[in-house]
Amino acid sequence: MQLIECPWCGLREETEFHYGGEAHVPYPDDPQALTDEQWAHYVFFRANPKGLFAERWSHSAGCRRWFNAIRDTASYRFQSVYRPGEQRPTP
Repeated sequence: MQLIECPWCGLREETEFHYGGEAHVPYPDDPQALTDEQWAHYVFFRANPKGLFAERWSHSAGCRRWFNAIRDTASYRFQSVYRPGEQRPTP
C-alpha cells in the first residue's frame, strides 16, 4: 500500500484518495465562443507523459479537499504535493 501525503492531513493510505486529472488546465477565456470540437479538446484531451506530471487529487475519504501533486507516471511515486493556489514546485 502506498502512502500519499495530504497537505492538510499528512500521510494516508492511497485508498483514501481520488485522482482528478491533469492540474493547471486553464478554463477558456470565452467558453461560449468555443465550437463543439474545441470543447471536446478542452474536456477530454490531456497530456499523458511518461515521467513527472502535475495532477489534481482529492482526499475523498479524509478532509475531502483537493490538492495538486507532482507524480512520476512511470514509477507512480509522488515527488511533491501542494495546495491549490500555491506555486507549482520545480522538479
